[in-house]
Amino acid sequence: MKEIILPFYARIAFILVMIIAMGYLAILGKEILAPLLFAFLFAILLMPAASFLERRCRMKRGLAALFSVLLLVIIVSLVLFLLGNQLSNLISDWPMLKAQITNAFHDLQLWIYHRFNINANKQITYINDSATKMLASTASVIGITLLTLSSTLLFYLFTLLFTFFILLNRRLLFQFLLALFNKQHADTIFEITRQIQRIIKQYITGLFLQMCILTVITCIVLSVMGVKYAILLGMLTGIFNVVPYIGIFTALLISVLITFATASAAKALFVAIAFLLIHSLDGNIIMPVVVGGKVKLNALIVMLGIIIGEMIWGIPGMFLCVPYIAMLKIVFDRIDDLRPWGILLGDEISMQKQVKLIKNIFRI
Repeated sequence: MKEIILPFYARIAFILVMIIAMGYLAILGKEILAPLLFAFLFAILLMPAASFLERRCRMKRGLAALFSVLLLVIIVSLVLFLLGNQLSNLISDWPMLKAQITNAFHDLQLWIYHRFNINANKQITYINDSATKMLASTASVIGITLLTLSSTLLFYLFTLLFTFFILLNRRLLFQFLLALFNKQHADTIFEITRQIQRIIKQYITGLFLQMCILTVITCIVLSVMGVKYAILLGMLTGIFNVVPYIGIFTALLISVLITFATASAAKALFVAIAFLLIHSLDGNIIMPVVVGGKVKLNALIVMLGIIIGEMIWGIPGMFLCVPYIAMLKIVFDRIDDLRPWGILLGDEISMQKQVKLIKNIFRI
């Protein structure tokens, strides 16, 4: 039977339609798909623990899966407890912090007036309106956060349930994958699943260790500088750093604003410089050593993934994009027809491979 080759524009149109359809379905299924994808990552991370309990402790599969999920609950609960304890200090000091922010804005207004000779009345009116809206919206944000607490707990519960059932039925899921394809592809499927499990486990474990190291370093640096809420800002820096590129600068902005409100503009500037140095240390030493570079991803692809993930699923999408892009690269690299797309997702490529990539994608 003669193979039908579609023209280039038809292939592009088909790919675009499929991407739009998948994006629309992802938006519709957010409440189920987001916790399911998180659960898949956690299941990969907990799989060695579940296997250890089954083989060494002679536990049944269901009991081993349950104990593994309980281990995850303990770790997450401990992190949330520490973060909540620090946030309670910030909330209790909020009236004082609000007054300090107002005074800081007033000092900034005077500095701008004397430095740039900008009309003080217009400047004060504009900044006061902005500050009032920002401070007033804080109460609304807290209220919305409390209202969405139930949905967050439901998301957490679904994630734990999905994690348990994936661990319980992991062999069944693998048999399902084998049944989907011809037997001649069994070795390839086994290799792909093994690589995904190894890379994702290494990525998540390294990411958690990196988060802890960055939290400790930031807490020490901010404490030495005499910054208020140093422990809270350090924890937020470690957590936000999970989101590549965007996270560290979000933590920088929050830390600078709080330092500016509680101390001075000069100290806020020093905090910004300290964060840039910490980010440089993280990118050049901590990240390569702890997380490793088994799957090198294109920075542009990662940024696009973060933006698209945020547009579709919000914050969960930003956290999920990197590990699943890494999974796609592993799959693409081991399938001949998809290998050009795996190269596109990668970070390093020679000139010869670039030419081959362009020819394969566009069938030149």
